[in-house]
Formats: sequence, structure tokens, C-alpha cells
Amino acid sequence: MSNNKVAGKLELFADPISINCRKVIAGLALMDIDYELTKIGYFAGEQKSAAYLKINPNAKLPALRDGDLVIWESNAILQYVANKYGKTDAYPAELGTRADVDRWLFWECGSWFASCYTYTVENCVKPILGAEPDPAILAIEDETFHKLASILDARLGQMRYVCGHTPTIADIAVAAPMHLHKWQQLPLENHSNINRWMSELIEPAAWWRASHVGEGFTLPGNA
Repeated sequence: MSNNKVAGKLELFADPISINCRKVIAGLALMDIDYELTKIGYFAGEQKSAAYLKINPNAKLPALRDGDLVIWESNAILQYVANKYGKTDAYPAELGTRADVDRWLFWECGSWFASCYTYTVENCVKPILGAEPDPAILAIEDETFHKLASILDARLGQMRYVCGHTPTIADIAVAAPMHLHKWQQLPLENHSNINRWMSELIEPAAWWRASHVGEGFTLPGNA
């Protein structure tokens, strides 16, 4: 961990290759928030170190420190930062719209992440570790994935973004688990609205490109 901290600046403990870390990095870019990144090597297991466990006893990434306050859980970090800096474009203040954003944040962490992550493990992580994807695991997951993807696809057939005509932290949260969708081999062929949203709105956006992760878990500069 770095010892050269800037007083008053948010400190993000993260590894940009991680799904939930990329989520927060993209969200902070969307909200134009300045912060200091302290790199915690995910594949090196640094999130399990004694020093980091004092920050997040769950041994998970990311975590955010703002003075004496430490927050973990990626969606909670996005909500906190939006509230702290009054970023109502990204996290609308109107009660009904905010509840809608919150609903999708809970949906992502409660259902969508786990389904997408199955494809990440089988088609991305296992080959890197020298193992073969398990077709049986993927076949079992397909039903759940298509059920969830159909819910998202239907919403995106009604709205340009997940919660309206402009991007919010709901878009960041929902896009993050599928950020490597081609490498993950997510079965998106029959979900045209998701494909449109990702290819035309999410992936070209500067705040998304700023958090780029490529196939092989590569980052700009080490691809």
C-alpha cells in the first residue's frame, strides 16, 4: 500500500482488473470525482493481507476511505460518493427515480453479478489457470442467465439507459459484470437491446473507456 496520501482526497483500494473495482472506477469517472488509487493486487492475494483486512475484514475489493470513514461494497461506494458530491445526474434525487436506481443496484449484486460471473470463471479464469471450462456448469447457468437477461433486455427496450435517458450508477453497476462479455462468451445473441446498450452507449463512453480491461485481464499499458 502507498504511504504518500493526499489529505482530504478519497482513497480507493482496488485492483482495476476486478469487476467490482472497475465498476467503482468507471462510476467515479462518470461523476468526475478525483481520488487516489491504492493498488491491491487481486491475483497476488493482497486483499487477504493483515494490513488490508484492517480496512475490509471481508478480504474483498474495492474499499473506499474518506478520512476516518471506510466503506466497502461497490454499490454502496457509488451511492456514497454521489451523495457526498451531489451528483444527482448519476444518482437522481427524485424519490421514485432513486428507488428505481436502487432496485437495479440490488438486482445486480443479488442476481446478475453471480450469473455473469459463472461465465467469467469458466471462460476467462479457468483457461488462464490451465483448466478447461465445464460445459455442464455453463449449461446449468444458461437458463438463469437468459431469465435475467430478458428482464434487463425488456427494460432497455423501454428506455435508452437502465433508468432513463441518461446514464446513472445503475448502468455502471449492471454493465460491470458483463464488461468482458465477448471473452466471457455471454449468450447475448437474442438480447438485442442489451447489445445495443453495451455497444452504442456504454463501451464508447469516455468514463467506461477510462476503466478499460481487455481480454486476458490486461490494462492499458500492459496489453
